[in-house]
Amino acid sequence: MTTSPLLDLFTSTGALLEGHFKLTSGRHSNSYFQCAKVLQHPEHLSAICRAIAEHFAEKGVETVISPAIGGIVVGTEVGRQLGVKTIFAERKEGVMTIRRGFSVEPGERVLVIEDVITTGGSVLEVIRLIEAAGGVVVGVGSVVDRSNGRVRLADEQFSVLSMEVVSFTPEECPLCKKGVAIDAPGSRASHQQ
Repeated sequence: MTTSPLLDLFTSTGALLEGHFKLTSGRHSNSYFQCAKVLQHPEHLSAICRAIAEHFAEKGVETVISPAIGGIVVGTEVGRQLGVKTIFAERKEGVMTIRRGFSVEPGERVLVIEDVITTGGSVLEVIRLIEAAGGVVVGVGSVVDRSNGRVRLADEQFSVLSMEVVSFTPEECPLCKKGVAIDAPGSRASHQQ
């Protein structure tokens, strides 16, 4: 998949939203990638995840892990295409944890998958969990990298769509200064406006 057709796909499925948004990272932006709107279509999910799976096919991945909630669908499909175990990490009382009987064993080669990366905070939390368990992070894959590659989370990193998307701290947000109403469509509402 090349960038232009993928961006067209986000637009045509209503997955690229314009307005005033509070991102999961707590930053504000005038655009929002609602990956679930694209990924609800099996043919798009399969094609997008194929690009990620093919990139990491020769990396010896044994397990795919994703931060809940946004990365779960992508991680599960990438894991299915690679033919490996897929698990997820989730927040319990605000702390990222591996639960539900999931585990990472010492030496296990783990690929971290996310839907959208802005600051990479959730992915970094998952990486710390893997490393604390003695696992080996073989790479980070995502559908969208809003930082256009500036946010480096692993030596081996791949995004299907990588582009610079402007975001602001709440204090510097020009939309807030204009009094434009804000929407927080992300999966984590732990930051104040």
